[in-house]
Amino acid sequence: MLLEAKNIQKNYFQDKLKVEVLKNINFSVEMGDYVAVMGPSGSGKSTLMNILGCLDLPTSGDYFLNGKDVLSLSEDELSDLRLNEIGFVFQNFQLLSSQSALENVELPLTYAKIPKSERRRRAIQALERVGLGDRLHFKPTQLSGGQKQRVAIARAIVNHPSLLLADEPTGALDSKSGVQIMDLFRQLNDEGVTIVMITHDAKVAQAANRQIAILDGELIHSAVKGRWEW
Repeated sequence: MLLEAKNIQKNYFQDKLKVEVLKNINFSVEMGDYVAVMGPSGSGKSTLMNILGCLDLPTSGDYFLNGKDVLSLSEDELSDLRLNEIGFVFQNFQLLSSQSALENVELPLTYAKIPKSERRRRAIQALERVGLGDRLHFKPTQLSGGQKQRVAIARAIVNHPSLLLADEPTGALDSKSGVQIMDLFRQLNDEGVTIVMITHDAKVAQAANRQIAILDGELIHSAVKGRWEW
């Protein structure tokens, strides 16, 4: 089991009012799986992603990632876990506009203190893997939305993470570019990359092997290849 979340609860307080954002979530992902987490705005899916990505901690419950008890880790250990075990893909790409595609992809390797020559080799390899070997020195302003997302995906996979987390990866793209990105995700998953994707779009979710639906902070049902399990 790559990822296991048990009885995850997340509460916030507004003045003295407790707001339950996630309610007793139980969720697991096998190595090599491809899972879509669906839900409307405000359902709690982004909060769940932040917890799975070790960007936030639950109020209660247990979370294990690749054999590590996440809730027992220090801030430095959590930072190392995010750097080495998790790749992030966001709706708005989060690329540095002043840096080339190659330099953007090199960033995680720089944080990991990988030597320059090895950084360059691995970044080029990652960009070639997403079909951008001819755009190494283009800056984000010179790229289309779909190409920017490909750079973001290359950056997410360059450290060979155990888990790729994607938050609305087609949300800022036109339909053609969105299809291309989903085709790329399918290719990466076929090559063994484990993917958890957050989306509000049922059509996008159908690209995954398994769909999880969340509503008002509760896991309401799941499906395997389109067959819903209640």
